[in-house]
Amino acid sequence: MTGSDVTPPNKHKPAARAGHIALPAWSYKAMLVLAAAIWGLGTVVVKDTVDALPPLWLVGIRFFFSGLILLAVCFKIIRTNIDRESIVAGIFLGVFLAASYACNTAGLTDTTAAKSSFLTSTYCAFVPFFAWAISRIRPTRYNLAAVVLCIAGVGFVSFSDGFETLSFGYGEIITIVSAAFLALHIAFTAKLSDGRDALTLTVVQFLTSGVIGCIAGFLFEGMPDWNMLAEPAMLGNVAYIVVFASCIALSLQNIGVAHVAPAPAALFLATESVFGVIFSMAFLGETVTTLMVIGFVLIGAGIVVSEALPIKKKHLDANDVSREELRASEEG
Repeated sequence: MTGSDVTPPNKHKPAARAGHIALPAWSYKAMLVLAAAIWGLGTVVVKDTVDALPPLWLVGIRFFFSGLILLAVCFKIIRTNIDRESIVAGIFLGVFLAASYACNTAGLTDTTAAKSSFLTSTYCAFVPFFAWAISRIRPTRYNLAAVVLCIAGVGFVSFSDGFETLSFGYGEIITIVSAAFLALHIAFTAKLSDGRDALTLTVVQFLTSGVIGCIAGFLFEGMPDWNMLAEPAMLGNVAYIVVFASCIALSLQNIGVAHVAPAPAALFLATESVFGVIFSMAFLGETVTTLMVIGFVLIGAGIVVSEALPIKKKHLDANDVSREELRASEEG
């Protein structure tokens, strides 16, 4: 979180490369929220698709074609910024990205979407501590309080039709593992994006994850039935996953995480569950329950704690310093 007792988001980042346009701080946070909204809409798409296309192949196809599309669209930018360090960093991040999405996609074959949404969102609890270990960004009391509020809120939203008995089988365990890999990916992205172009890192990550997914799919799942991609519904699902949930959303995430400290970035991304419910109401006619409202309030409170309270404290501390300096000058 930002504040007087924690490293500001950009303090550990070097100046932007020549030719790069610096955007306002709020715009990077907005990118993270937009990414969460895209993923919220895509939850049902992935769940429907993984029933027909094996998890590892889905990850491979998703990221390989996303990488090719992004490379074609941003070729000039990537050609200008590509270097050995970016390739190495991108490959390293791509391994964590592939591991996270492979585990999460596999988990969806053996657990409900509600449980998956809740358990995946627990990555926001891992991020502050992984960031502490990796980048020496020490968690603050705001981190801890916001994480508790956010996870509680996600739980209320995910189980809005009543709390089930949370039994931990293969699906739940592998989803928790995916959350840990996702947290590592966010924490390492925040560190390795220093001085490197975010889009270039994203393309290398995508291609790495795509290759890993396809090779793993061939080795462990065999060849899928490619005829299913001829079905309009399935082709539409894959197109959404590749273009929106991967190219656009993950690019927004990687750019945002490069400019926002890891802990608050994770909390903004955790709003995915809220958007999932909103889109379910809009397109599926689901109604708002009391538990949903409680969840929205808790998640909103978590973001306020992560953003507004540290800023207020910083201003109060600055005012206290100003009063002390004024008093000292008057006494002098």
